[in-house]
Amino acid sequence: MPEGPSLVLLREATTRFVGRRVLRVEGNSTQDINRMRGRTVRAIRTWGKHFLIQFDGFALRVHLLMFGSHRINERKANSPIRLSLGFSKGEELNLYACSVRFIEGDLDEHYDWSADVMSDVWDPKQARRKLRAQPDTLVADALLDQDLFAGVGNIIKNEVLHRIRVHPESTVGALPPRKLGELVTQAREYSFDFLAWKREFVLKKNWQVHAKKTCPRDGTPLSFRKSLGLAERRAFYCEACQRLYR
Repeated sequence: MPEGPSLVLLREATTRFVGRRVLRVEGNSTQDINRMRGRTVRAIRTWGKHFLIQFDGFALRVHLLMFGSHRINERKANSPIRLSLGFSKGEELNLYACSVRFIEGDLDEHYDWSADVMSDVWDPKQARRKLRAQPDTLVADALLDQDLFAGVGNIIKNEVLHRIRVHPESTVGALPPRKLGELVTQAREYSFDFLAWKREFVLKKNWQVHAKKTCPRDGTPLSFRKSLGLAERRAFYCEACQRLYR
């Protein structure tokens, strides 16, 4: 599932369509996608893992789910298109294996932008307040809670917890204040590291524990759980250097 930084890259790549009219619409979505034909794209925004195309009076929300993808000015062979938007000069945005739905009215009424770890208005104090309100939550689940850390996905979760030396089954309420602060800080800082590495096509080379077998800090075998916490997502962690706080 694409995480917040990947959506930022998609947003940057599609800014070329802002201010342009949609001339063609096609796809197998069950939504009334034809309502976008003839409309002008007013803005392209992202919130967490949501890609948002804004028109006058409504917006299209795209969630790429687990296997969604996109193509700009090209098409995937033998893959059904969920949505294709055509523009002048033969340019087009094609979306595959994703969820699309419409949001009516002003996007600011639907989204708390300060919860997005990639946003300029990200509010770490608010994140800490929300965390303190759920002391029994596992830190692994807290990081994946989009109301807390919009944009954080499983890769970021595993890497952040290793970076701050916290076991994924630690509970939020048991974390010392310093560790709670590190959790909030690194959720954002690692996300921007992720973005930089993704731009340079070296993201996987910089993974420390995700999909790895050995801890780079102490050389011990990493623990692997196919599903951990309420989110039931894969977890890679080191029992030696990641402390369990309960």
